[in-house]
Amino acid sequence: MNLDTDFLEATEPQLAELAGQIEESTGVDRRHFLFYSLVAAAASTFGAAGARAMGAPVPVDWTPGAELPFSLLQQQGVPPLPLGNGEAPALQFQPYPGGTGALMEKLARERGRAAFDRAVFSVAPFTGTIPASDEDIAFLPAHRQSALIKARKLTSTRLTGIYLERLRRLNPTLLCAVTIMEETARTEAKKADAEIAAGKYRGPLHGLPYGIKDLFSTKGVPTTWGAADFQDRIIDEDAEIVVRLRDAGAVLVAKLSTGLFAQNDQWFRGRTNNPWNLNIGSSGSSAGPSAATAAGCVSFGIGTETQGSIVSPAIRCGLNALRPTFGRSSRYGGMVLAWSQDRVGPICRTIEDCAMVFNAYHGVDEKDPSTVMAPFRFERNINLASLRIGVDPAAPKEFVDKLKSLGMKPKEVGARPTVPGIGGGGLNVEYAAAFDAYVQRKAKEIGLDLDSLPAPTPGRQPAPFGNAPASTSPMAPADWNPRFVGGRTVKAFEFLQNQRRRMVLVQKWGEFMKNLDMFIGAPTADVAPNAQTGHPCVVVPYKFDVPQFGGPGGRARDTTVAAPVYKPQPICAVIVGALFNDDQILSVAHRFQQATDVHLKHPAL
Repeated sequence: MNLDTDFLEATEPQLAELAGQIEESTGVDRRHFLFYSLVAAAASTFGAAGARAMGAPVPVDWTPGAELPFSLLQQQGVPPLPLGNGEAPALQFQPYPGGTGALMEKLARERGRAAFDRAVFSVAPFTGTIPASDEDIAFLPAHRQSALIKARKLTSTRLTGIYLERLRRLNPTLLCAVTIMEETARTEAKKADAEIAAGKYRGPLHGLPYGIKDLFSTKGVPTTWGAADFQDRIIDEDAEIVVRLRDAGAVLVAKLSTGLFAQNDQWFRGRTNNPWNLNIGSSGSSAGPSAATAAGCVSFGIGTETQGSIVSPAIRCGLNALRPTFGRSSRYGGMVLAWSQDRVGPICRTIEDCAMVFNAYHGVDEKDPSTVMAPFRFERNINLASLRIGVDPAAPKEFVDKLKSLGMKPKEVGARPTVPGIGGGGLNVEYAAAFDAYVQRKAKEIGLDLDSLPAPTPGRQPAPFGNAPASTSPMAPADWNPRFVGGRTVKAFEFLQNQRRRMVLVQKWGEFMKNLDMFIGAPTADVAPNAQTGHPCVVVPYKFDVPQFGGPGGRARDTTVAAPVYKPQPICAVIVGALFNDDQILSVAHRFQQATDVHLKHPAL
């Protein structure tokens, strides 16, 4: 039988290009990939005889037109479909104990079709004296800037110019911005002003300049993930959060820093600093959005959290923030750390700003199969006495006392549910899977055999790295992160058992929250378990005082050296909500904020 050589010649250049890409990302020999791909093409087009003519064994019971068996492709060394960082697994985490279907049925029964419609968010008209100085305008809450823009008493062009100037001047000190997008920001601001002048008002975000954590892709602009390896890498598409905020009229002025691969506040240019206390980092990994918002360099910031990366820097920088219920916002176009834990949330100067921003972008996205639509109704004058609010003995007293004076009737809560043996919920496995292509490339650079990794021991990464930070790990270059290796040697059986225990934890938390709308605990006490259960929380400043941060990185202080000296700054509390109670916890925090002024203070820079 003669093969159609025209077909093979036409196919080979395309496969050769793909083979080169696969060899670069996975290390698979391009010649083997090319040969067996042509075998598969020949078999599909000409039948088994065509494949055999190229020297490949094909089962005698193979049906012409069918794909070659996967077992044969494995046997012959044909690589599986190469994966990057973003492709989601078939298994999706559902935080609602009965599953997303049960949640949707409950919402439809209780609220009807309206449960799935986005609420209209309106801001009150601006009253009082309009600030004259650029600095005072820069530190206005975003919803007050919005009111001025809507009334045409402030232009997006002026506000954008103020923030661009502040970013250029303060970034050398704060290291909060990776890329300042001056040209496109000015263009978008002029467009916003023209639309508003023509009566085409898009809503409360129209004309507001914002910054986004540099984990999200943006057309024509580098997306670095905080890593020197990617400082010039352009992912030429816009992440869904960027699209939704642009559709709402917001103006993107900067890609803001994240710690290396979303870990702490250290990235390839240095440490992002806390604007209140420059001798300490801003924490992470939403380091840039927090520092820039606190420093009056953007109207608001967009951060992400896997396990503390919104809560921690918001607390460090004395800000307001929402870590939403898992699944309420699209992660498409963002760097993946953990498909079952990653979330996108606003970091702002007031609670009302958080509600305004979140209202614009939450909801279903078919490109992110974890997403759901659920009601979000921000109530500025919510009745605190009508809510079931738990209070832990470790909750900040000043915060609780003020809410009680506003009508809260607290219910005492005790220890939260735990499940023995759950560990990190399989987090290292998700890390390793998400960064497989990168790990393979870096392993080749440092001579690490990924097929000979030792089995992990509890609480430790595989040798040779141990638990040392990435920057000090033996053999490791600056961008290497050992936590991306630990999950490679976990047995599938153990990972699945861990996920079953995690589901037990979800159910136990469902029972714990059954008679609560929310609770107030110690500020960071519930971050780790809620990373696995998907519960939302809000960060809100409640007093102005000297912080207790520990050492230079927020770690336990070395008692052999003098303690760091910190200036006073806003100190924050945290409210944890029942699942999908994001609107209620924001409304309660807003009631507190209406009666206090801590959130109106800003650092002198």
